[in-house]
Amino acid sequence: MESSEAIRPEKMGPLVMKETWNTPGGIVSWERSENIYICRGECGGMVIMFLSDEIVRMKVFRDKVPDLTTTAAILPECCIPHLFPVEETENELIFTTSAIRLILEKSSFLIKVENMQGKVIMQQNLTSWNPRGASHAEYDMQPDSHFYGLGEKASFLDKRGERYTNWNTDVFAPHLPEIEALYESIPLLIHMHGELSYGLFLDNPGRSDFDMRSHGVAFTISCSTGAYDIYFINGPHIKDVVKRYTSLTGRIPLPPKWAIGYHQSRYSYMNQQEVLQLARTFREKRIPCDVIYLDIHYMDEYRVFTFDPVNFPSPDKMIRELGELGVRIVPIVDPGVKKDPNYEVYKEGVLDKHFCRRLEGDIFFGEVWPGISAFPDFSDSRTAEWWGDLHKYYTDLGIQGIWNDMNEPAVFNESKTMDLDVMHFNNGRPVTHEEYHNLYGMMMSKATYEGLAEHLQGERPFVLTRAGYAGIQRYAAVWTGDNRSFWEHMAMAMPMVLNMGLSGLAFAGPDIGGFAHHTSAQLLVRWTQMGVFFPYCRNHSSIGTLRQEPWSFGEEVEGILREFIGLRYRWMPHLYNLFREAEVSGLPVIRPLILEYPRDPHVTNLCDQYLLGENVLIAPVYRPDTDHRSVYLPEGRWIDYWDGEVHEGGRHILAVAPLRIMPMYVREGTFVAEGPLKQYAQEETGEMIIFHLYGAQAEEGFSASYSLYEDDGHSFSYRKGDYSEMRVHAEAEKGRLMLKWSYTMDGYKPHRETLRFALCYPFFETAAVEGLGEISIEELDEGRAGWTRNGKGGSIIVQVSESRDGGELVIVAAQG
Repeated sequence: MESSEAIRPEKMGPLVMKETWNTPGGIVSWERSENIYICRGECGGMVIMFLSDEIVRMKVFRDKVPDLTTTAAILPECCIPHLFPVEETENELIFTTSAIRLILEKSSFLIKVENMQGKVIMQQNLTSWNPRGASHAEYDMQPDSHFYGLGEKASFLDKRGERYTNWNTDVFAPHLPEIEALYESIPLLIHMHGELSYGLFLDNPGRSDFDMRSHGVAFTISCSTGAYDIYFINGPHIKDVVKRYTSLTGRIPLPPKWAIGYHQSRYSYMNQQEVLQLARTFREKRIPCDVIYLDIHYMDEYRVFTFDPVNFPSPDKMIRELGELGVRIVPIVDPGVKKDPNYEVYKEGVLDKHFCRRLEGDIFFGEVWPGISAFPDFSDSRTAEWWGDLHKYYTDLGIQGIWNDMNEPAVFNESKTMDLDVMHFNNGRPVTHEEYHNLYGMMMSKATYEGLAEHLQGERPFVLTRAGYAGIQRYAAVWTGDNRSFWEHMAMAMPMVLNMGLSGLAFAGPDIGGFAHHTSAQLLVRWTQMGVFFPYCRNHSSIGTLRQEPWSFGEEVEGILREFIGLRYRWMPHLYNLFREAEVSGLPVIRPLILEYPRDPHVTNLCDQYLLGENVLIAPVYRPDTDHRSVYLPEGRWIDYWDGEVHEGGRHILAVAPLRIMPMYVREGTFVAEGPLKQYAQEETGEMIIFHLYGAQAEEGFSASYSLYEDDGHSFSYRKGDYSEMRVHAEAEKGRLMLKWSYTMDGYKPHRETLRFALCYPFFETAAVEGLGEISIEELDEGRAGWTRNGKGGSIIVQVSESRDGGELVIVAAQG
């Protein structure tokens, strides 16, 4: 006798069904409710919220009552809707701000955004969804369209012709140009066409896809589950989009100075003695270093919040000794908590219900480094606070930075992550892991950062993360994961980090030298030259590969690396200035040329060189056995950093680049603030500042300005006004160059008695500096006020006494 099992559907052969996609249909009604516009269609609707004159949120809904919640990516203070006038015609609803008009077609929900001159900025043609919850929208793409952003994605700078998936994925191999998903998911697309740019941010932490490849005249943005919640961010320039996007999702907090120094890591430094000897070697060889990382082998059988009692028997003593050398420890902390009833962290997590569970209540277990492990549910603020508080274990030892890894979350199974039906409590609004996945790593880093901040008593924490979502910049620096020691991976790091910067991730970088495979002497040199000007600067290598500490390839290579790592430390005041700018404006530390030169057709996809700030151009060599390379210089005059040669911009030049040289150019009229060479960022060697002015002129019309930000470099007291800003201005008049400086903010008093100003390769010879005598370099170093000639090209250095009242210099040009 057979049961009903005999006629199970799958036994009857495949059932062919055509998937049905629904659209909202035509608008049947609309209303305004507390400055929110609710437009209802025949089969669904859309909420329109103007968050400013330039930012519009458009959220599709299918139920009768729209859900207006956001993810943690959005700053709550940015979600206040504003009221703007709306005009209804027979066919359209027209919303008008001071900057844009949003036109909603009543018959189809087609959305068009125009500027006030009537030019179409963005057009969304089709919005649809299927019964399983996937959503999809189509947008106009012009023949001159270029696409940027999307965070950590492979391939070139311009994403036209590419398709990418946002699904945080543990990808040890391969990192290839065609890979569509990596560790981070930042669903922000910046579209530039003609002289117009705008951003589209899809706030959906589930799987989403951005396709600029499959349709000749359109691109599509889709998501597999959850809400189609998209933000239009107006330009008209890419800079404007980046500033407004980061005002919406947050900007990086100013990191401690030590965090922007040089970092050394390996998977793994295996014991306490090796770590201490590593630090001593850096100091003996006079190679600056601020941080040594501890990878997973420092733990007791990979249990987080432990040290191996055999290989690291006295971590407190080790950390004290390292501190005396000016070196800090940053240990790795993964989310997987080993299943062990004798392990206190696991026991607490189970008893207090801090781990991710299935709907029926069973804890989700997955295999990672410790073996079978449970995973904290960081979506629950109660669990996040518990996890953050656990970091007191580290802060009590003197640790101020944590490395979050494997937090996609990575699991050693076929899907590489948690099962999609695992639940996240989400503070009473439960969601499946399928809907929440891309937020997991960010919420772990948020818990980590807040826990450290709580226990560091006013000191700034540092968190490094592999996985994240939009808004991660508020809590952590980001590195690009398990790259390889390939020249191609060095080249790929440039567009990857540049697009991360355009996506709000201003504190980012790759593993210098490559993580997996074996580096070479040349590759390590060239990668370090490039990497010392990246925001995040860490040399990291994998177990079983050649060592790649700076002295690993002999004296010649060691000498080159010492010089370039030292250059990062000499440029620390300028770098710190750029980090402060990133905190205030959201603009990245390193920038693609398209950001500063949006009308230059030569730079729309230029990504083998980059700008440090606005006016310093870095052109790394990224091929073996190469001593020349083509460099594109945009408009203006550019001065070779190494020899002072002047080049007219708007053209390509052939740069000479032997192994000890990486081509660098400074735009005429640029100030760069430098400090003394230090072995670690906060070494007590004084706070001497040298303002280098490149290409000064003594002719009418020349001017240059700079603002130097300073604070104590380690605490949050700057947020209470304990910082200083010095404005420096140079202006030429009748054969004289006037240099003026003054403090516009005087809340922090640096420890120095003198200031220096250096004219680097000026376009005139100096005859005199009014009120100051010409002195020798030795007298300058003794602290005497005066001026001295400094090498070739008419360069001079002027030294004056520091005064909080500011001052003025007049440099007189020689006649004829």
